[in-house]
Amino acid sequence: MTSDRIRLDRPTAGLQRLAARFGGHAYDPHRHETYGIGLTLYGVQQFHYRGSLRASRARQILVLHPDELHDGHAGEGGTFAYRMLYLDPAAVSRALDGASPPFVPEVVADDAAMAEIVDEAFLDFPQALEPLAADATVGRMAELLERRGDGARRQKRRAVALRAVTRARDFLVAEAHRTVGSDELERVSGLDRFALARHFRHAFGTSPHRFQVGRRLMCAQAMIADGAALSETAAAAGFADQSHLTRHFAARFGVTPGRWAALSRG
Repeated sequence: MTSDRIRLDRPTAGLQRLAARFGGHAYDPHRHETYGIGLTLYGVQQFHYRGSLRASRARQILVLHPDELHDGHAGEGGTFAYRMLYLDPAAVSRALDGASPPFVPEVVADDAAMAEIVDEAFLDFPQALEPLAADATVGRMAELLERRGDGARRQKRRAVALRAVTRARDFLVAEAHRTVGSDELERVSGLDRFALARHFRHAFGTSPHRFQVGRRLMCAQAMIADGAALSETAAAAGFADQSHLTRHFAARFGVTPGRWAALSRG
C-alpha cells in the first residue's frame, strides 16, 4: 500500500516545487495566491474547480489560477502522484514585460511542452534549483501560459500602478510578521486603498491581505516541516494562536498543520 507523502522545497525566484502522492482524499477546498501548474505522474487526480469536477491522468498538465478554490482526491479508487510548480504571478508578469498574468481556460490538457518544463525542474529535486535555472523555468512557463491564455493578455501597461503595487508588495513581504494597516499601504504605494486593491489583484492575482497571509503560512509550512512545535510556529509566523494558524493553514493548503507535519516528515 502506498502511503501519502508530500515533499516541498523552499521558494526561490518566484518558484516553488512540490512532489506528492495520495490514495483517496488529499486536500479539502483551499486556494493559493500563486499559479499551480501540475504534472500527474500516475493514477487519476480529481479536483473540484470553477464549478465542475476535473480529472488529470498520467502525463497530463493541470493549470490552477491564483485565488481559485479547489480540492483534491484520487479518482477511480486508486493512488495518484504528481509534481507541482507554484509560480508567483508577479514573476509571471515580469517575464511577460509587465502584462497581466494570463488566464488559461483549459484546466487539464495534454501539453508536452509544459510537461517537459516540469520534468526538467525536478531533475535534482529536492536539491535547490540554481538561480538561472529557476529564472528560465519561470520565463518559459510564463510564455506557455500566455500562449494558452484566453487572449487580450498584452493589455496596455500601467507602469505607475505597477511600481506602486510593487512597493506595497515588498513592504508586505518585509512586514509579514505583523498585521499591516490599510493606511500604511496607502503611504507606501501612494494609492488609495481601493485603487491599490484593484491594481494589486491586476498585477499579482490576489488581494494584499491574502498575499501577506500567504507569506506567513509559507514560513509556518517550512517551520513545521523542520520539526517546530505548532504553538511556536504560530507565534513566529505572526498568528494570534495555534487555532488561528490552523484555520488559515487549512484554508491555504487543504490540510491541517498536524497532517502537514506527518506528511512532510513521513
